[in-house]
Amino acid sequence: MWDSESDSVAGRDYDNGVISSTKHGVQTDRFEQRGKSWFVATDVPSDFLVQIGDVCFHLHKYPLLSRSGKMNRIIYDSRGIDLSKIAMDDIPGGPEAFELAAKFCYGIAVDLTATNISGIRCTAEYLEMTEDLEEGNLIFKTEAFLSYVVLSSWRDSILVLKSCENLSPWAENLQIVRRCSESIAWKACANPKGIRWQYTGKPMKVSSPGWNEMKDSSPSRSPVPPDWWFEDVSILRIDHFVRVITAIKVKGMRYELIGAAITHYATKSLPGLIKEAGASGLPEEGSSTAVSGHWKGGLHMIVAGNRDDPTSTSQMRDQRMIIESLISIIPPQKDSVSCSFLLQLLRMANLMKVAPALVTELEKRVGMQFEQASLGDLLIPCYNKAETMYDVDLVQRLLEHFLIHEQMETENPNRLSMHEGVPRSNNSNAKMRVARLVDSYLTEVSRDTNLSLTKFQVLAEALPESARSCDDGLYRAIDSYLKAHPTLSEHERKRLCRVMDCQKLSMDACMHAAQNERLPLRVVVQVLFSEQVKISNAIASNSVKETGGSNYQPMVQNRKTLLEGTPQSFQEGWAAAKKDINTLKFELETVKTKYLELQHDMENLQRQFDKVTKPKQQSAWSSGWKKLSKITKLSAMENNVESPRNAAQAKKAPRRWRNSIS
Repeated sequence: MWDSESDSVAGRDYDNGVISSTKHGVQTDRFEQRGKSWFVATDVPSDFLVQIGDVCFHLHKYPLLSRSGKMNRIIYDSRGIDLSKIAMDDIPGGPEAFELAAKFCYGIAVDLTATNISGIRCTAEYLEMTEDLEEGNLIFKTEAFLSYVVLSSWRDSILVLKSCENLSPWAENLQIVRRCSESIAWKACANPKGIRWQYTGKPMKVSSPGWNEMKDSSPSRSPVPPDWWFEDVSILRIDHFVRVITAIKVKGMRYELIGAAITHYATKSLPGLIKEAGASGLPEEGSSTAVSGHWKGGLHMIVAGNRDDPTSTSQMRDQRMIIESLISIIPPQKDSVSCSFLLQLLRMANLMKVAPALVTELEKRVGMQFEQASLGDLLIPCYNKAETMYDVDLVQRLLEHFLIHEQMETENPNRLSMHEGVPRSNNSNAKMRVARLVDSYLTEVSRDTNLSLTKFQVLAEALPESARSCDDGLYRAIDSYLKAHPTLSEHERKRLCRVMDCQKLSMDACMHAAQNERLPLRVVVQVLFSEQVKISNAIASNSVKETGGSNYQPMVQNRKTLLEGTPQSFQEGWAAAKKDINTLKFELETVKTKYLELQHDMENLQRQFDKVTKPKQQSAWSSGWKKLSKITKLSAMENNVESPRNAAQAKKAPRRWRNSIS
């Protein structure tokens, strides 16, 4: 029944939305307005005055009594008094709706439209214009118009729901809000291919269809985008928007579309939910949109109106109600809305002093997808002037929620809770992204002189050691903190540097740390020692690889096989890593060659030094002892010479004796 809105009235007994009553006691065809008073254009003088606010209606009792039960009861209760005037300041719809109801009582044709039907329906209920007094009374005709005309039209349903904003609680009690919300929800969940009614959203731009698609596509209509209904429902008041979104959830719409609709509504309803300075996320210098002069954060808000304006309090109250309502209807599934939107909403929630329970719920939602945040999103100012420039405690709580959520996923890897669309595949990658984000945040907030060492240390040590494969970002944050806090004692500087692992620093960071005068001497020694250990291990591993190169060949083959089965993005990352490894190998070879050359030169110098210093090491005592040893040697030699002579004589004696005998 939604195929066309132009024929929604045709074929029904409503005379194109014009209703009238043929029974009336006073002959007239119009009302006349004189100033703020209304008069019936008739010769019969009026005998009854109805006053609504500052507007007066000079009417007759009989037409009102014949169709209004409330007028019957009022006049009957005052039958002892000549009642000629009554005040009805509490009538729903105000004087405009009562004027149309009074015209109906006089038999004047009334034009029912989407903008006035809700007011006339509530006024008819207030005046008790039921079928008991007259068949085809105003309640019956307005109900029929609502059911058969308004609810079958997308545009009329939106307009009627918009007109119900000033008719509470009558519109709620008469189920006008509920019926319009469900009608809008049904149409919003309809298949976009079957939508033929008009909507405010612009159609999607598409390219020209191919020759084989011309038969199935209508040349007069462009494709309908899935977010065609966002713009129309964004004009509703927040309570009615919540009713529509709730009805859409019941109908089973995808949570991504619901989250996108909420984001669109928040962008239009909250003037402070804006982004400055393009893609960089940082405001320009001298921007007047910052909350305070010293804050130069990224995404931030502007409260509509001047703070000195007395109406700003009511505006803040309205914005607080919008924020609280939006938080309550965000789909529980993860990634239903972006993390950037959640952080912007959290920023405004802290500024508007939203209920603490809702703020906590919003912080938990941010923790679920904390790895998607950016540095500009986290630079949330602290609105308490006595504390730091940025709300570091808030980021600490967000990080705790993230770690709790990661721990739950680790314990139950196959769990698919209601808060997740799909389970996260790799927790380590998420932790590494969060670690880089936290290091960048620490570098930014460390420039604040009011940031205490304890807050810095707690936030830096919140993540496990496995989350950081390299501590260069943490070293950069520590150096920035030392630069902004030059009055730290030696103990405090050691305590600050304790959060960093020197073995995880890159070569460039080690070179910078070795020349950094702000670091404690012990930390510099640790950096140099860790770098020396790295070089020694690299040289040793390279030597082992050269001696047993055949052992590494299968590993290379397996690595190639693995790369062939990995996506292109991983292959590109591995190619970059391989290039860095080759560069490091070349540097290690150079260091090894220099090391061997220095060792050879040192051995040559040692030999030359020994030759030069050897003669000079003799002293007077040593020369004396040498002379004495020479004398001893000579005496020993003489004794050795004499002893052979005696032995020869002893041998020759018998020889002589033998000769003598012979």
